[in-house]
Parts: sequence; C-alpha cells; structure tokens
Amino acid sequence: MQEYDSIIIGSGAGGLSCALCLAREGQKVLVLEQHYLAGGWCHTFKKGKGHFTPGIHYIGLLAEGESSNNLYKGLGIANDLVFFRMNPKAFEHCYIGDERFDIPAGIEAFKTALIEKFPKEKRGINRYLNTVRDVSKELQLIPKIETLWDKITIPWRTRHLGKYGLFSLKRVISWHLKDPLLQTILNTQAGDHGLPPKLASFPLHAAVMEHYLSGGYYPMGGGSSIVNAMLKSFESYGGEIRTKSLVKHIIMEDENGVQTAKGIELESGEKLFAKNIISNADPHKTYLDLIGKEYLSEALNKKLEETEYSCSSLILFLTVDMDVTKFGIDSGNIWLMPKRDTDEVYDEMMGDDISSGSEFLGAFISCTTLKDPSSFDGKHHTFEVVTFINNEVFNKYKNEDAKRTQEYLDLKEKLTNKMLNTIENVIPGISEHIVYKELGTPLTNEYYINATKGSVYGTQKSLNQIGPNAYRAKSEIENLYLCGASILAHGVTGATFSGVDTAARILGCRQDDLLEFDESQHLRIYEAEDKNQYLKGIEDV
Repeated sequence: MQEYDSIIIGSGAGGLSCALCLAREGQKVLVLEQHYLAGGWCHTFKKGKGHFTPGIHYIGLLAEGESSNNLYKGLGIANDLVFFRMNPKAFEHCYIGDERFDIPAGIEAFKTALIEKFPKEKRGINRYLNTVRDVSKELQLIPKIETLWDKITIPWRTRHLGKYGLFSLKRVISWHLKDPLLQTILNTQAGDHGLPPKLASFPLHAAVMEHYLSGGYYPMGGGSSIVNAMLKSFESYGGEIRTKSLVKHIIMEDENGVQTAKGIELESGEKLFAKNIISNADPHKTYLDLIGKEYLSEALNKKLEETEYSCSSLILFLTVDMDVTKFGIDSGNIWLMPKRDTDEVYDEMMGDDISSGSEFLGAFISCTTLKDPSSFDGKHHTFEVVTFINNEVFNKYKNEDAKRTQEYLDLKEKLTNKMLNTIENVIPGISEHIVYKELGTPLTNEYYINATKGSVYGTQKSLNQIGPNAYRAKSEIENLYLCGASILAHGVTGATFSGVDTAARILGCRQDDLLEFDESQHLRIYEAEDKNQYLKGIEDV
C-alpha cells in the first residue's frame, strides 16, 4: 500500500503551486491528472504550425516588485520563466461598434486617454479609477490581518471596501459615469470573469482592473512554460506526477463520527492513501462526483444545489498564413462588442439559439504569435478567439461517445463559420488564409479540463458567491482541502495564489511564509513589440 503525505487531484495552476509548496517543505506529494498533459487550463498543445494555450491570454502585475512577479520569485521558478510585455500603448483594444479605444498600461496614461475622449466626464473618471484602486488595495489587506491592532483598525483601513463591497459593477459605475460608451469601455474587462455588469461584484471587478492597470504580459512558450517551471521545481523536491490518471472517487472513513478522507481510488482500481487529500477540481466534481452527497452535511448539500457556475465558451484555435499586422493587429488583445448596453449583450449571448445569425455579438481576439514573438516562424500567425455562451445548448450531445454524431459536427462547422465571419470584421480576408482551424466547445472543456458545465472560470463570481460566501480551502471533511479558481480567486494568478494559500493552511503557516523573497530569482521580461530586444536578451543569457 502506497501512502503519501498529500495527494492532489488535478494539475491546474492551483494544484501545482500547492504541490510545489508542500514538497518544498519536505512532504511526499503525488499529483494526479486525468488529461495526458499537465496544466489544466494552462496546458499548451501543438496542432500543425501553431501552439495554443486555451486558458492564458495575459497576466498582470509582473513588473519588478509587483505581486505576480513576487509570486513566481517566491515559488522559486522565476529564473525558468520569460515573459513578453504586450504593447504598453494598447495592451487592450476595444472595438465597440464603429468606435475604437486603446487601453494603455499605467493608471495615469489610462486616465489621460479616457479624459481626452470624454472630457466632460473628467471628474467622474478620476473618482471611479481612484475608487477601483482603493477597493483593490483594501482587498489585499484582509489576508494580512494578524495582530489585535490590525483587527481594531481594519474597518478604517478598508472603508472604501465597506462602502462599495455589496454593490454590483453596474451600480457603482453608474454612480460615477454617465456616458454609455465610456461605461461600455470600462465594462469590457468584465469578460475576465464572464459576467454582465449587473451580476459582477464591484470589488472583484476592481481587483481584475487593478491586476491589469500596469499592463499585460504573456509567457514565452505559452502557459506550458509556467506549468513546466513548476513541475521542474516540484520534481526536484521529490514530487511525483501521474498523467492519464483519472480519480474514480475519494476513499472515505467514519472515524468516531467524523467523515474523513483517507485516500483515492483510480479508474484502474488502484488505491492510494495520504494524510491530506487536496482537490484542484471544482466543488461539484469534488463533493458530488468524487465523494457523494451522503457524506456531506445538509448545509453543504444545499450550498451545492444553489451554486451557479460561470458561463462556458466557444474557442476557435486558428492558424493563418498572412501578415495580420497590416490590419492593425499587434500584441494587444481585442474586445469586440456592439455599441449597445453591455448587460443586454451578455443576456443575448447566453440565449438558447447560438446557431442563428451570421456573426457573434461579441468576441475576444488574441494573436499568440504577436504576444510571443519567439513562436512566430515568419509566415504563420496563430489566434485564439473566444465568445461566451450558455453551456446548456450542448446538453443534448453530452452522452455521445468519442465518435461524435453528424449533427454535432454540423453544428461545430456552422459555429466555426460564424466565428470566422465575426473575425472578418477585424481582419478582412482572413478566411482565405486558413492553415488550421478547430473549435472548442463546452464539451471540449468538460472532456479535457473536467470543468462542471464546461465553465471557464469555475463557480460564478457573482455577489453571493464570493468572499465569505465562497467555498473554503479547508472543507468540512477531515483531511480534505480544495484549491483553484473556485476557492480564492480565478485566473491563472488567482488560482496559483489559491494553491499557496491551501498549502499554508495544511502546514499551519501564513501564505507569505511560503513565498519568501529570494534575491537569486529574476524574471526576464522583454517587449513583445521589439523583436530585437528579445533576440539580444536571449544572446546575453
């Protein structure tokens, strides 16, 4: 019988950061991944001339001294990573109907650009962006509460969070700003949590905006570079990972009336035991599929029944043999939306009939070969194009086996053409230069990522499902912990921090104790728009 200190189910960013922290502290750790590639949403796959990462399109706060930079240094993997800074003048492009607006890096540059376009809203712009920064900074104080003085003074130090914490993005933005186009521009990043402004928590949105206020970055080699760096370090500490290892269920025992997780059983029938079981799967997969509601409290079963998951997506993976820079495409991401109320657009996108019409209402367009110039072969550009949908549209195809029905394949072809028609508005003629195309659906997300309902952000991050209402890292079941996008925060950085936080709870220490400053670690960052700088940097190394 093999026994470990900790077994981690799932190798997403949260599972791997948790595994690395535990192994570095001397634990015997095993990571189990059902896919043949490690990394969850962060994995990278190659098809034809292109490399694709479905879940990483940019990361923020990577400049020296910022939190994501410190995270990778603290994990001891910064030396194995290289990032490209996306166009600082426009790391996000907003295509709203026939209007165009570029979001630059830096809060002062952002304010200036907004005020130049909307001079009558100058006062509101300053107040809104200052509020975003205040609320985000105060959110970061909460995990650092330790002393009695901290507890006494925290109401004052988080006064802005207290004022705005229970309101939606729609409500707060309407208090400060009146111009509909300005509101839409500032609402585009709601796509980073997949919610319309009326449902999005303002504090969460403030945290997302703060994450990108100083600009966006992309890892050289795609998401797999982060995965590989964590695995390299994890294995150096004796950690073990197994891919193609689907967990059938978590082994439970009743110990003096306390439900206790003792180990796992794989689909193969093999049983493995550990002092701690950590699930990087989402709450429904963990509690209902791997454990069973009969082991759960009435309160937890009720919470699971009421939990909503984020929207799902269609992702078009595309390789073309054309010079897309002639159409203004650069390393910046593009948010494509109609000039309409954002809530109405989201509601329509979540409708039942996604096959009607020739184009999608909204899309996120990302050119990987311009964000990562090391991946460009001089001829072929790769794109990941995303639109949000209601996963229920694909429910009728869920029980099909690996060989899909012609009806499903016909629907995919129709949706692929609809995606291409949408992109044609940005890059005319792109359909004539396709080298490779493949559409990922909610069923793709379920198959490869094991995501409940094909969700792209785990649990829905609405007001009633975050903060004190979110799922906890330490479960009600003895020895069972959770980490990942549904626990602390979503996105690659949020999930990574979640894994560190879960490890800290297991080890009985603080998160900061596991991310101690290491002066030998240095993150290399080059300009995506300056190929010569990157080439010179590689030569110097």
